[in-house]
Amino acid sequence: MNGLSYYTAYLENEISSLKLADEPHNLFDPLRYFLSLGGKRMRPILTLLSSEIFNTPKEESVCAALSLELFHNFSLIHDDIMDEAPVRRGKPTVHQKWNPSVAILSGDALYIAAYQQLANYSDQRLPLLLQRFNETAIEVCQGQQMDMDFESLDTVSEAEYIEMIRLKTSVLLGCALEFGAIVANQEEEIRKNLYEFGVSLGIAFQIQDDFLDLYGDPELFGKQVGGDVLSNKKTLLFLKAMQTGDKRLGKLIQMDADAQKVVYAQNLFEELGAKTATLEAMKSYYDQAMENLKQLEEKGLETGTLHALAQFLINRKL
Repeated sequence: MNGLSYYTAYLENEISSLKLADEPHNLFDPLRYFLSLGGKRMRPILTLLSSEIFNTPKEESVCAALSLELFHNFSLIHDDIMDEAPVRRGKPTVHQKWNPSVAILSGDALYIAAYQQLANYSDQRLPLLLQRFNETAIEVCQGQQMDMDFESLDTVSEAEYIEMIRLKTSVLLGCALEFGAIVANQEEEIRKNLYEFGVSLGIAFQIQDDFLDLYGDPELFGKQVGGDVLSNKKTLLFLKAMQTGDKRLGKLIQMDADAQKVVYAQNLFEELGAKTATLEAMKSYYDQAMENLKQLEEKGLETGTLHALAQFLINRKL
């Protein structure tokens, strides 16, 4: 398997080579700016890796991969507007560097550019690609709306939370993997296994992300410890703690947003068993993802690259 840096470099070159119009500058300059900020490029990498399982070269699947990266960046531009986020990847967000109206329209143009990439497939694969893309795009919007709705709700169930992260984050990973199989003209059962592998892995990854937000090493994780607690976000850790009915959670919510609140939450969630329960939930979804890979292996497919990637994603410092 080539290292992830190989695929990242390949994709960065493809992204920088995209033919975007010059005029008007306030429509296309923000796109070039945002795409130049980089990122993990994990979704298009998944498409390339998936197609290579079937000995389909990356040159054949790169348009499908780019469509998802363009869509993902469109969603980030609009998310930043909704969150009023000042910074993305260490640089000013599009709506801050220009203005919200420019950011909305530039994001829309990126969405259209995603479809333009898919239009490069003019054979029997195009309907399947469009069907999965359209289903995924509306699901991502549903997940984003659920996430915003949760901010004003007093109670959120664990099932609702899992559904939100499935829609907002995980279905796009599943779509990326299925895209590789569609490009390689694979049968429906194989496509489904790859899709479900991505969805389960994505849920496990997001649960771990929430966990690391409170219990991770900030130097390794790259984020402020306890940011979710400081903003009273309803993560799985919090929901697991809520299931105990412990009255100290009310105190936690009312505490000032400072370091003392973070330490209080760390100790309380561990005492209530929420820390252990969250890790168990993460492992459960990871195991589901591994079961999907096993089913592919039983069909004679070599899934070592995806297994290695899954381990890489889930073995962050806990």
